Amino acid sequence: MPPDESDARLRERLVAGDGDALAEVYDRWSGLIHTLAMRITDDAASAEDITQDVFVGLWQRPEAYDPERGALRTWLCMLARSRALDWTRRREARARYHAVAGATAAAAPAFADIDEAVIWHTETKVVREAVQALPDLQRQAVHLAYYRGHTYRQVARALNIPEGTAKSRLRLALANIAERLAAEGILER
Repeated sequence: MPPDESDARLRERLVAGDGDALAEVYDRWSGLIHTLAMRITDDAASAEDITQDVFVGLWQRPEAYDPERGALRTWLCMLARSRALDWTRRREARARYHAVAGATAAAAPAFADIDEAVIWHTETKVVREAVQALPDLQRQAVHLAYYRGHTYRQVARALNIPEGTAKSRLRLALANIAERLAAEGILER
């Protein structure tokens, strides 16, 4: 299939930093991208974020699109689908985590033997210490996200920071906690 010449020209304009080209692409396909993301996530705010991410990604790396491999519309839909599925997987993982955490908290006092109780309490103490050892900004984000159940968007609003900054703080915090748990022998590296 020969490449679509208009897609190839749009790519050239985007690579050259032409903001009007991005506006043209956005006007043409943002509705489609948003609809696709909404169908997969069933969450309006997430569909908006995914739509924005797709077009920001196109603006930041227009050379990633190859007109020889297919239409720009198809490529944008593929990006949106991928991001929406990732979002859905994260939501399901969070739900599983909260279910397990709730069950663990409820079951914590009923240990089969004293060894299990000691291990559980020791690990809980190490996790608390790892969180307390985080830099203040990371610790605030972790408390909001994991102790109060806020989404990264809610964390960003509560701390009055950009969403990307909230995501970065949470990612760094979790990496720091994992490193500390690995050093204590609780988590494998």
